Amino acid sequence: MLALATLLARLVRLVTRRLGRGGTTLPGRVLLRLRPDAIARLGARLRGGAVLVSATNGKTTTSAMLAAILARAGRPVVHNRAGSNMAWGVATALLDAGRRDGELGLFEVDEAWLPRVADELEPRALLLANLFRDQLDRHGELESLADRWAELVERHPQTALVLNADDPLVADLGRGRERVTWFGIDDDAQALPELQHAADSKHCRTCGTAYAYDAIWLGHLGRYRCPGCGRERPQPQVRARRVLLEGMAGSRIELVTPAGEATIRLPLPGLYNVYNAVAAAAMALELGVPLGDVRAGLEGAAAAFGRVETIPIGGRDVWILLVKNPAGANEVLRTLTLAGDRLDLWIALNDRIADGRDVSWIWDADFELLAGRVRSVTCSGTRAEEMALRLKYAGIGAEPRIDRDLGRSLDAAVADGEGPLYALPTYTALIELRDLLAERGLARPWAG
Repeated sequence: MLALATLLARLVRLVTRRLGRGGTTLPGRVLLRLRPDAIARLGARLRGGAVLVSATNGKTTTSAMLAAILARAGRPVVHNRAGSNMAWGVATALLDAGRRDGELGLFEVDEAWLPRVADELEPRALLLANLFRDQLDRHGELESLADRWAELVERHPQTALVLNADDPLVADLGRGRERVTWFGIDDDAQALPELQHAADSKHCRTCGTAYAYDAIWLGHLGRYRCPGCGRERPQPQVRARRVLLEGMAGSRIELVTPAGEATIRLPLPGLYNVYNAVAAAAMALELGVPLGDVRAGLEGAAAAFGRVETIPIGGRDVWILLVKNPAGANEVLRTLTLAGDRLDLWIALNDRIADGRDVSWIWDADFELLAGRVRSVTCSGTRAEEMALRLKYAGIGAEPRIDRDLGRSLDAAVADGEGPLYALPTYTALIELRDLLAERGLARPWAG
C-alpha cells in the first residue's frame, strides 16, 4: 500500500534528520523500493501541478531563485530545496505533497534523470536552461543527452517549455512548438572576444555546419546562426538587456519581459547567475507571477551552499564556489578576475563517482585567466597533485601548497593571509567541506 510505504519513508526521514544526516535521499530510496510508482502517485496530489528545472549548470540556484519568487507571490510549493535531484530526492520531497491548496511541485532534476521523472510527473512546465559537457563517464556524449531531452519533449506535447534561446542544443527543443517562452541575454558589452576552448555545441544539429556567432556570452551560449541552413537563435521574450557585473558584490540587470521592464539588483555575482535569474523570471512569468514579485524575489534570493556562499572561518570570509566542468569553472574564474589581483585560493579536486572519474576537464578550463592575480593557492582533494600541475601550466605564479587532507589544507589556507579566501571545490569535495564545517559548528549538516 502507498500509505504504508509513505509512513515508513517518513519515519526514515525523521530518524535520519535526528541523526544529523539530512534525510533527503534515504527516505526516497526506501519509498521507491517499496512503491516504484510513488512519484506518479504522490505527484497526482499536487493541485498546482509540477514544474521541473534541469540544466548542466545552475539548476540548484535557478530553482532556489524561482522558489524565492513563488514565496514572495504567496504560492505554496513542494520543493527539493536541498538539491537532491535524482529520483529519490524528488520522491522524498513528495512525501509532503497534498497538504496545501494550490500546491505546486518545484523540482530540480538531474539532466540524466529528467526523462524518467518527467514521464512520471507529467509536468505542467519544463525549464531547460543549458547543456554543457559534464561527467562523460556517467552522462555519455552531449549529443546523446540532447537526443533524450528531445524525445522527452515530444512525449509531452501539452507541457509548457521555458528554454534558453542562447543555447543551440536547448533552443532546438522548442522549434515548431507552441507554448514556448524563450529567455536569454542581450548585452553585447558582456560578450567574449571569441568562442572559448571549452565551448561544446559548435555545429548545427540539422545540417552539421559550424555556427557563426555575432556575440558569445558564456561557453557556447550566445547569438548564433547557421550559415548552412539558416537556423538561428530565437528572439527571447524574457531577457537581460543591460548587465552590470559588480564583482563578488553581485550585479544589476535591466530585465525586459512581455509584462514590462524592471531594473533588478541581484545579490549573487557573475554572468552565470544572471542567466539563472533570467531563467527563473521567465518560468515565474509563465506561471502567472506578477513582475513586481519576480523583482522582489530575485533581489531577496540567497545563495545555496557552495554556490557563492560566504562562511566566516578563522577570522576570514571564505567564499565557496562550486566548480565541476569547464564551462562552469570558466565563469567562476571570470568572476574572480573582478575580485582583485591578490587572490588567495583553496581548490579541492576529487575524482569520485559523483564528480566523474575523468578529471581531464581541468585542462579545458581557462585557469590562465588568473595568471598574475594569485597571491597564494592550496590544492587539496584526491587529485590535488594534478590540480597543482594544471595551475603551474596556467602560469598563475604562486607556488601551490599540496595537501590531500581537506581539513588540514583548509586550515593552512585560512591561516596564510587576511581578507577573503576563495574556495573552489568539486562536487564531492563540496559535500566533504560541508560536513567538516558542520562538525565545527560553522554550517548546517549536508542535507543529502
